[in-house]
Amino acid sequence: MVWFRTASSISKLAIKRSLLLSQTSRSRIVPSHSRFFQTTTFKSNAAPVPRAVPLSRLTDSFLDGTSSVYLEELQRAWEADPTSVDESWDNFFRNFVGQASTSPGISGQTIQESMRLLLFVRAYQVNGHMKAKLDPLNLEDRVIPDDLDPSLYGFTDADLDREFFLGVWKMAGFLSENRPVQTLRSILTRLEQAYCGSVGYEYMHIADRDKCNWLRDKIETPTPMQYNRERREVILDRLIWSTQFENFLATKWTTAKRFGLEGGETLIPGMKEMFDRAADLGVESIVIGMPHRGRLNVLGNVVRKPLKQIFSEFTGGTKPVDEVGLYTGTGDVKYHLGTSYDRPTRGGKRIHLSLVANPSHLEAVDPVVIGKTRAKQYYSNDEDRSKNMAILIHGDGSFAGQGVVYETLHLSGLPNYTTGGTIHIVVNNQVAFTTDPRAGRSSQYCTDVAKALDCPIFHVNGDDVEAVVHVCELAAEWRQRFHTDVVVDLVCYRRYGHNEIDEPSFTQPKMYKTIRSHPSSLEMYQQKILESGQVTQEDIKKINDKVLDILNKEFAESKSYVPQRRDWLSAYWTGFKSPEQLSRVRNTGVKPEILKNVGKAITTIPDNFKPHKGVKRVYDLRAKMIESGEGIDWALGEALAFATLLVEGNHVRLSGQDVERGTFSHRHSVLHDQETGEQYCPLDHVIMNQNEEMFTVSNSSLSEFGVLGFELGYSMENPNSLVLWEAQFGDFSNGAQVMFDQFVSSGESKWLRQTGLCLLLPHGYDGQGPEHSSARLERFLQMSDDNPYVIPEMEPTLRKQIQECNWQVVNVTTPANYFHVLRRQIHRDFRKPLVVMSPKNLLRHKDCKSNLSEFDDVQGHAGFDKQGTRFKRLIKDQNDHSDLEEGIRRLVLCSGKIYYELDDERKAANATDVAICRVEQLCPFPYDLIQRELKRYPSTYFILVKDNLKLVTVPEKTEFYMDPIFSDVFTISLDAEIVWCQEEPMNMGAYSYIAPRLCTAMKALNRGSIDDIKYVGRLPSAATATGFHVVHQKEQKELVQQTVQPEPIKSPF
Repeated sequence: MVWFRTASSISKLAIKRSLLLSQTSRSRIVPSHSRFFQTTTFKSNAAPVPRAVPLSRLTDSFLDGTSSVYLEELQRAWEADPTSVDESWDNFFRNFVGQASTSPGISGQTIQESMRLLLFVRAYQVNGHMKAKLDPLNLEDRVIPDDLDPSLYGFTDADLDREFFLGVWKMAGFLSENRPVQTLRSILTRLEQAYCGSVGYEYMHIADRDKCNWLRDKIETPTPMQYNRERREVILDRLIWSTQFENFLATKWTTAKRFGLEGGETLIPGMKEMFDRAADLGVESIVIGMPHRGRLNVLGNVVRKPLKQIFSEFTGGTKPVDEVGLYTGTGDVKYHLGTSYDRPTRGGKRIHLSLVANPSHLEAVDPVVIGKTRAKQYYSNDEDRSKNMAILIHGDGSFAGQGVVYETLHLSGLPNYTTGGTIHIVVNNQVAFTTDPRAGRSSQYCTDVAKALDCPIFHVNGDDVEAVVHVCELAAEWRQRFHTDVVVDLVCYRRYGHNEIDEPSFTQPKMYKTIRSHPSSLEMYQQKILESGQVTQEDIKKINDKVLDILNKEFAESKSYVPQRRDWLSAYWTGFKSPEQLSRVRNTGVKPEILKNVGKAITTIPDNFKPHKGVKRVYDLRAKMIESGEGIDWALGEALAFATLLVEGNHVRLSGQDVERGTFSHRHSVLHDQETGEQYCPLDHVIMNQNEEMFTVSNSSLSEFGVLGFELGYSMENPNSLVLWEAQFGDFSNGAQVMFDQFVSSGESKWLRQTGLCLLLPHGYDGQGPEHSSARLERFLQMSDDNPYVIPEMEPTLRKQIQECNWQVVNVTTPANYFHVLRRQIHRDFRKPLVVMSPKNLLRHKDCKSNLSEFDDVQGHAGFDKQGTRFKRLIKDQNDHSDLEEGIRRLVLCSGKIYYELDDERKAANATDVAICRVEQLCPFPYDLIQRELKRYPSTYFILVKDNLKLVTVPEKTEFYMDPIFSDVFTISLDAEIVWCQEEPMNMGAYSYIAPRLCTAMKALNRGSIDDIKYVGRLPSAATATGFHVVHQKEQKELVQQTVQPEPIKSPF
């Protein structure tokens, strides 16, 4: 195809310019596509299309490169010296001029005619899909491009039986066959057969010639595709199963929503044949993601979920009972659930299928599936990505309309996110819920977004089951051969409305009038194979009877079906506890010698590596921290957590925007040689012969929704991994709000799937404005499911508080505590998502340091308490207060970096009677530790002498005692004020979450009610923060000063 690179555009322009003054449009109309499939491309009738004239009469300028004189000059130059022209023209003239003179019957053919004929062939390869018979409903006429009209190229009916010299080219397809001379009629027949049948191929946008040639070999076959009797019987059996399953559900549950597959039943035999072919090519595991339409059919017929269980769910189902430690969660509707199964294939192999549970949010599951697939590839050492594959099923409206589709496609070629190609199947109903495509997308096809990634797209008529099977097999072959994404566009229809009780004729009357009389794909296929004589009516009846017998038997058994313990954990999760099973708290400290060894490894740079001098200083300083055991900062604490987990054999993966360096230039996990550009990651060299992916840190694409979904799916595969996603700023994380709402916070409750995913969301008020201050802490706390009015069992040996909560939200203030909370994710027998309000200015704060002794497990060291060395859910006041403290007038509870500002102000004001405690774990609420602090600071006593009485303002509940000996001395006893202080506005931050839970803890100790909780923070606000730095400083100063002021703080109520 080398000659195309130089000649194609030149010659095509010449042909276009040779068309002059035609009185009528050359566009032809063939009945094919409905407006629901072919969308916004309309042909104007106003401008006439020119008529063709011989090239010899053209008078184009030489600079246009379109003149026949130009071609003749090139030919003469080539004849004189073949090396004087470009190699592409040399190949062209050798093929045509060198052979045409010796070929009989073509002596009158010109080079220009040959080129026009080749362009005609190319036009079919590029635009033949526009003429393909894709719409099963055949509702509306479709405009056929001029390029597919032979007369555009100067050919008439008189030329049909004329022989033309095509040559034998270094490309695939029929141009490569040893048939250099063919009639125009035979060429046209082959092109129509290959490109204009029930399949429309789009692949010429792919720049890779080898890929295009491979597809041409598959498409431009000498004879049409034919299946033998055995294959047709298998296809028939699978189509009957697909159709009868839907019919059976419609008969038994006439008014139930099931989002059936009627109109697209050929999806099932297509998927099964795809899986069979993939297994033959080496695939061992497939992860599937799909929406609700057709999901029950896929569950029952493809993934082999027990039919009696599906039928039982239609009747309301029964929660599993009488099993100790069985967690059932809240459940979800039947067409959102997933399952897994080891399925035998037609070729005698077995393939593991996993259908991922998903919400109604269309396409949201896409990146989750990709991430899970990538994790499977890591844990199975599938380095060439040929054993584990992802398949995503889409709707036509959502594939074109949902942005996460492109975010997911965009991950396909990134080194740390690629899965070696995903097969996308679009179940194209030709209508979204009630929206026609002309209102739902701007592109010609719903699949056009995939062209941006050079994906081949196979449009197929959903009524032609053999064509569906063929392109599904072809997609599997493409994926295994080239390891890139491929799209199958299954053009079908929806026999009923969006669901079975919806009335679609309100909005698509013409379409549904046609559908009501349209035969099913099964009826059409039965007729086809009966006419072929390969199958008899008795054969068809036998299959139908067998299927109905099985369906009826499963239905009868469903009435007494009792669900068993659900297979909610894969093999990697064996031994992990459900929320109803007790898991003991473990220490997370590490032996001092291990800390020293890994600390040295992660702060050592090879001698021949030349990092940036600033980064070199950072690493030198880290090495001194390890050596001295003092001043460990945030980044080093994190690196120590990662390194110690790696030493223990755990996989660690961190991704997000700019995470390699860190948004705030603090992490520097990947170093860059300033002379060679070579990269070095110290955490890749913690243990001997470390797998290069065992520690993965990767800058992601500029995506929140897609990348977070990917990491969520990755984390669900194996519990022995710490998977982290970091937002560039916490403010930007709400670009992934669907993931937080539908998956991370509720996935375990709905679908019984645990994840230990860790979210790092930079948060804190530094005067950077409303878009760089808040990770929206309040939203994560609002979605927490712990009861604010019930104190759970808090005894350490019996506590299941975290297990019973949907996730953990922390706002950590020391490197050591950050180290322990990360390690805690791994060192327990269950998994929960962890949301970290990670700091910004604390990364380099002079007081935000920890000693190495706080990381180790040595009794008596700073981090060791009664239970051992572990994450501190609350850090008590650092003034060495006793278990029962007097003389404290105010107990301030806070969280995050505001503590350091409060402590500075307390020192400046010499407010020694103010105690400040840091609530490091906000959710689930640490009732036991809060109550411990309330008991520590029970009352404040003031002695007032009558002769020197000063006017003081005291709370209403103050009790006065007259001293019995000295009548002029009064003792005033009052409870210490309880204050919640935060930087965020009152309607944001943790206040709304903390207040009712703190009140519950206080009531249990008779320490007052909600009215006794004082609030210090910003006033309610629509924006998270002010954009004026001066205003920020004033607000921050006022709230810090108010917290330690000598006067009592007014109640917010």
